Amino acid sequence: MKLWTTLLAGVAAAAFATQVAAQEEIVFGISAATGSLQQRTAAEFTKRANEKLGDKAVVKLFDSSQLGKDQEMLQKLKLGTLQISLPSSIMSSISDQFALFDMPFLVADRDHMGRIEAEIFWPDIAPTVEGNGYKVLAVWENGVRHISNNERPINTPADLEGIKIRTPKSTWRVKMFEEYGANPTPMAFSEVFTALQTGVIDGQENPYTNIEAAKLNEVQKYLSKTGHVYSPAYPTMGKRTYDNMDPEIRDVLEQTAREMEAWAREQGAADDEALEKELVDGGMEFNVADRAAFVEASKPVYAAFAEEVDGGQDMIDRAIGLANGS
Repeated sequence: MKLWTTLLAGVAAAAFATQVAAQEEIVFGISAATGSLQQRTAAEFTKRANEKLGDKAVVKLFDSSQLGKDQEMLQKLKLGTLQISLPSSIMSSISDQFALFDMPFLVADRDHMGRIEAEIFWPDIAPTVEGNGYKVLAVWENGVRHISNNERPINTPADLEGIKIRTPKSTWRVKMFEEYGANPTPMAFSEVFTALQTGVIDGQENPYTNIEAAKLNEVQKYLSKTGHVYSPAYPTMGKRTYDNMDPEIRDVLEQTAREMEAWAREQGAADDEALEKELVDGGMEFNVADRAAFVEASKPVYAAFAEEVDGGQDMIDRAIGLANGS
């Protein structure tokens, strides 16, 4: 009897091991820090997807650049060693069309962003990265970007003259800050805190949620509310991984990613007000920049985008036309 019980236990253990081994593991790597909007959205997505997937697959989330910087994770997506990542501004280095969202002051508000997504992003922008080996699942939020630095309050573009400011690895973000007179320095987000702390750079530009989550307020004196860019974030897979994945699993991932769009924007709107107060109460010197002066200084960026990017002027015109709900 004891032998029979032992044999049964062994069979059960083997069956369980086979079931576990059969469960597909979907690794989701992001650069955003714990507590940021991007990380919270990714965590909520992971929770919801796993509830729907049951024993078919499991999504495992790794934040704070644990699996590499954004550029490294994009390469891993193509190689198939990473299943999902969450690039933001860096996508404009894959396709110039994504740089529509680097055009300063283009997105009026989150409702406007939703219309741009439906009318321009999905038909005209998202497909442009597929030839490079990527598949975008949804449009989440990075957020509305503002400037912090250690030199002086930024009221007009002239105040940025000579300031070493970190930007994402986006050609068009660099062009924008060059037009403003700054010295833009592309850098991985994971390196920003130390670079600010050691004086390698003077400032940076990010949504409040990223500033707070990465504790950049601890190494920055001035916070200037510019709202110069609204940055989406894109849950993205390698195209080969997407095409070869079990359709049932892939559909859960894609549908859940789309579900998270409204959640992310609602959370982002709540963060805007609460985190501004938190950062100011925490000791940062705050000012509201002269929007009109920045809009005027941004005109050459629009002109360059219209001239250099295929379909650039048409996308700009259509996006602006959607601002009033038309």
